[in-house]
Amino acid sequence: MEYNFYAMISRMKYINRWALMRNSREENLCEHSLEVAIIAHALATIGNVRYGKNLNTERAALIGIYHDASEIITGDMPTPIKYYSDELKNAFKDVENIACHKLLYKLPEDLRKAYEPILLKSNEDAYLWRLVKAADKLSAMIKCMEETSSGNSEFSTALNTISKSLNNLSDELPEVNDFMKDFLPAYGKTLDELSGK
Repeated sequence: MEYNFYAMISRMKYINRWALMRNSREENLCEHSLEVAIIAHALATIGNVRYGKNLNTERAALIGIYHDASEIITGDMPTPIKYYSDELKNAFKDVENIACHKLLYKLPEDLRKAYEPILLKSNEDAYLWRLVKAADKLSAMIKCMEETSSGNSEFSTALNTISKSLNNLSDELPEVNDFMKDFLPAYGKTLDELSGK
């Protein structure tokens, strides 16, 4: 029997993000998912080290890798459309859920249980999913910062909106505030500045 799961996942590199925006550099879903995984791991680590939490950092990273896997089937729905109304938002959540189930059924039955909590939100990992959502927003903010710093004003409004959204999250998720304070400013530096030259 042949299964298509991993071949489907490998197609993340063909899904471009920010489709309605003029990009100075395109970003694909594969790149974005790696960045979200790295940031989610960082947020969980901050939670453990600084706030005495007992979060599974590796699981946070793994959820980050697969957090947008449904977009292999659905494509990247632009935010203004996806969140236009509660009705559309709920409908799109249903579509994403169906897509994740379709992906699960591309695995052999004995492996599905291992991937189910990574592809489908669960109460058990609710806090990790919240950190991944925050990491997703941080990744979007980094993209907006990169675009605006290269002179692309197309991302200015998105930068402000995402920044406000992240500031609102920082009370509930102190890890986000720490990441923004300690690490986010470095994303605007040149390679020489980052290297300490």
